[in-house]
Amino acid sequence: MLAKLKNMDLPIIAILLAFMVISTMMVYSSSVDAKISISITKILLLYGVSLVAFVGCSLFDYRLLIRIAPYLYGIGIVSLIAVYFFGKKINGARGWFELPGGLTFQPAELVKLILIICIAALLVRRGGDLLLLKNDIIPVVGTVLLPFILVLIQPDLGNAIIFIVILVGMLWIGNIKYSQVFISLVVIAGVGFLALTLYKTFHQSLYDFLRGFGFSHWMDRIDTYLYPQDVSSDDNYQVRNAIRAIGSGGLKGEGYLQGTSVHSNFIPLAYSDSIFVVIGEEFGFRGSAVLLLIYFLLIYRMILISIQSAQVGGAYIVVGVVSMFVFQIFENVGMMIGVMPLTGITLPFVSYGGTSLMINMLSLGLVMSVKLHQEKEPELF
Repeated sequence: MLAKLKNMDLPIIAILLAFMVISTMMVYSSSVDAKISISITKILLLYGVSLVAFVGCSLFDYRLLIRIAPYLYGIGIVSLIAVYFFGKKINGARGWFELPGGLTFQPAELVKLILIICIAALLVRRGGDLLLLKNDIIPVVGTVLLPFILVLIQPDLGNAIIFIVILVGMLWIGNIKYSQVFISLVVIAGVGFLALTLYKTFHQSLYDFLRGFGFSHWMDRIDTYLYPQDVSSDDNYQVRNAIRAIGSGGLKGEGYLQGTSVHSNFIPLAYSDSIFVVIGEEFGFRGSAVLLLIYFLLIYRMILISIQSAQVGGAYIVVGVVSMFVFQIFENVGMMIGVMPLTGITLPFVSYGGTSLMINMLSLGLVMSVKLHQEKEPELF
């Protein structure tokens, strides 16, 4: 065990400690003048527990998880079904279990990690050879489709999209044929154009239909992105204020704990989904650029681990985690500056949220496990 601890990727450890400092500072700043005040002790406690989980996952052999992937998948599906009936409703979505001590658990976050393991288990059967449509691609797509639908009806569009991103990233590294990629892109472009045309043509009818099921807020967010000039001031309130706050930060920022918009409570969920706004307003372009550079270094280190992996299963898992992180970072930052639709996706390792932080730490622990376990594959029992 000590030998494995010594072989852990030190740059990744340093990056996690940097994230802990950044998250603690930003979450405290964003909540100190808000209705919800989050203490530094609570933030550090969540990070401490998550770091322990990261180390534990790093020491656990990831190949054993690949071998029990069907059981993990079953646990994930059962949890998604159970939360629909017994879960707590937060921000219009029934996707959380209430836990003792006022804590909550979001199973959709755990299912992201489970899907990465399950897709890797399916792809590893080919041993790196070209994927076959019937034997490989269709089973993988089917594996993702069921949890995608279950999360979509919660409704949680953000995590549902992440499932698709993980699928695309892992199919690509799994050695999909270029002809299949080309055909897929043509189909996606055609379906996208048709969907956009129908969306605009039958906008009001679709809105009335979704409102009957309680999903009309999806269209409000899409309209804010596609037709910002046509939506009400309430619908684009968050994006408009986020852009204004980031812009007011300029090059250097307004200073720590001095963000005008943040501390005037003009930014909804500043401690969670909108944490990037706090960084942009208080530390300006410089602070935002440093944060993105740290993310780049993290992704770079993970890609190196993928390249150096002795087993293809390990490489698949790392790419799945990289795909998840890259999209979450791009989407969260993009929606705060108006280039991506508004979703409930948090900024990895920086936004406040127990489940999100824990799953991100476990995901990174799985990547570290790939680095630490390069020897002969062990027996399951």
